Amino acid sequence: MESGSPKYMSERPLLSPKNRWLAVAAALIVLYALYTRSLAAPIGLAADTTITVPKGAGLTSIADRLETEHVIRSPFAFKVLVVLFGGSRGVEAGDYYFPTAENAVRVAWRLTHSHYELVTVRVTIPEGTDVKGIASILAKEPRLELFNEQDFLKIALPREGYLFPDTYDIPPNATDQDIVDMMLSNYERRIQTLSADITTFGRPISQVMIMASIVEREANTTEMRQTVAGILWKRLDEHMPLQVDSAFSYVDGKTASKDISVSDLAIDSPYNTYLHVGLPPTPISNPGLEAIHDTVHPISTPYYYYLSDSQGTMHYAVTLQEHEANKAKYLGY
Repeated sequence: MESGSPKYMSERPLLSPKNRWLAVAAALIVLYALYTRSLAAPIGLAADTTITVPKGAGLTSIADRLETEHVIRSPFAFKVLVVLFGGSRGVEAGDYYFPTAENAVRVAWRLTHSHYELVTVRVTIPEGTDVKGIASILAKEPRLELFNEQDFLKIALPREGYLFPDTYDIPPNATDQDIVDMMLSNYERRIQTLSADITTFGRPISQVMIMASIVEREANTTEMRQTVAGILWKRLDEHMPLQVDSAFSYVDGKTASKDISVSDLAIDSPYNTYLHVGLPPTPISNPGLEAIHDTVHPISTPYYYYLSDSQGTMHYAVTLQEHEANKAKYLGY
């Protein structure tokens, strides 16, 4: 018998080098087909799309909806990836922003890890802007998908004075109520810095906010605002009509003193402070923190009247005769 181990298998390779390359090529083709069919970014998703995943929705319904809206190609592949990435946690509810289509791996990862990637809309609301002005500013932002100017006005008008003017980063899917709540919360937070000053001043916050909304519109520097506030508080305490032109934005929409006529002064409106003694029933704008501060830190002067000339310089008077002389000298009437 010959020595050595028996050979039960042929030493020849199962596949020749050429066949091995063919097998690799075939495998790559299969993998590529699988990717393009199940995992690649789909065609048909519009740019800058926001997809809402509702709370409590099942994985199958979510996957089917994502396929319908061209976010994924294969519901089955997506569900497998969700299980791999999220385990028992699954998909997180919320609004997901897609600037462009993404492959299923990235979609599944984002939806299981709350990567919403919403691009906020930066909006600046200047001090002294009223609710209608705020609505007009927001209406010019097409990326605020759910904003409706008329619905916003219905919600916001009763909150005039308390929608804090500031720069806001607003989610594109924010509702009208969301925006109002955001501005009200900002007011509540910012007004806390003046809470001690307001308490010391001794007038109700409602009166302070109405007066601050007027002061914001009537003057534009700290000294002017504090002086005007002192004049208006004094007129209020002495039961004199405030006679502020800025309130006419709430009477007939006029915002410039030069546009207000004698007939306007006769309009019977609670916001006509020439006819009615006391504060208007509500704020006429949304004042900033400086205007609120200056309103509760008025400067005491002997003046009862003021006017601003075409250059923005303020001129004060003790008597009506002096005021009429200032009008003739600085305004030409």
